Amino acid sequence: MFETAEARRVDNFGAGPAALPVAVLREVQNELVTYRQTGMSVLELGHRTSDYAEIQGEAKRRLQRLMGLSDDFEVLFLQGGASLQFAMVPLNFLDDGQTAAYALTGSWAKKAYQEGKLVGRVRVAADMADMGYRRIPHPEELTLDPADAYLHLTSNNTIVGSQWRDFPDGLDVPLVADMSSDILSRPVPVERFHLIYAGAQKNLGPAGLTVVILRKSWLEQATARRVIPTMLRYDTHLKGDSRYNTPPVFSIYVAGLVLQWLEEQGGLVAMARRNQEKAAVVYQAIDEGNNFYSGVVDADSRSDMNVTFRLPTEELEKKFLQEAKVAGLVGLGGHRSVGGCRASLYNAVTLDSCTRLAEFMTDFRKVNG
Repeated sequence: MFETAEARRVDNFGAGPAALPVAVLREVQNELVTYRQTGMSVLELGHRTSDYAEIQGEAKRRLQRLMGLSDDFEVLFLQGGASLQFAMVPLNFLDDGQTAAYALTGSWAKKAYQEGKLVGRVRVAADMADMGYRRIPHPEELTLDPADAYLHLTSNNTIVGSQWRDFPDGLDVPLVADMSSDILSRPVPVERFHLIYAGAQKNLGPAGLTVVILRKSWLEQATARRVIPTMLRYDTHLKGDSRYNTPPVFSIYVAGLVLQWLEEQGGLVAMARRNQEKAAVVYQAIDEGNNFYSGVVDADSRSDMNVTFRLPTEELEKKFLQEAKVAGLVGLGGHRSVGGCRASLYNAVTLDSCTRLAEFMTDFRKVNG
């Protein structure tokens, strides 16, 4: 009934849930029926058991090592995706007498802003919508006030394909980031941030897990500003060791294997070098196309994770996507809100896959250009 045929695997450029390292998938397969000496699957493992505590603890330690987290940072394994964090951040850190600032660089950044508006007083620190989100704002373009509760930004804009190459430094306000689509793809200056959150389903593991990296000293300064539902309080999950309720056990287990794989690959410096090389291969296919392919964002704001481009007509885009799928290149359709094409080059996507995509793009242009 069920078959395992790795030879039939495609080149997966989906934006998420995204490709996982084959080595991780093999390990999951090997341990799926019986996890180590437990006599049961991880899918059946109780979250209060010592075996699960070891899984979660090791995943946490690996993440701390990879990102270089100091003792002032806590790692939480939650659920609800980045979308729930849009509300949790202002609920916990936006005082009734304060204003939170948001840098609007794409659709998900705007959604975070809109959710914050439901909780308290927010304002726009920078809005790149008028220029089609084609670039990331320069530091001097950010409108901030020392009294702001925090500045929120989205490090990588999955839909439009832009990325913060560097992050604001020396701010007078706490910095919060949604890093869902580029966490662990490169080293980041964690000490500049007070809170980082990320859905796991792009670079970290399967869907169902959200990682929150929280500066404990900031949480300790937060007062009981309003009545917050228990499950929406960060201190609830901190005190409960991410097990106040049943955590996404299987997703955390797989994330731990991905983190181990990342360490074996040489860590985030090595991943950044590899990701830059992968992105360069695909962007070259766009740039050498004599405007047959057109990039969506300005060159200095291009994402290494999500390469977005358009073809001369929608008809050609449909043909491109159809023929790419036949060639085993899948997940290349742009987000439903904008159309076009998008190649997501997350950590598990190989250089060979990117090379095959670039070669297909070149051949398609020569035939249809």
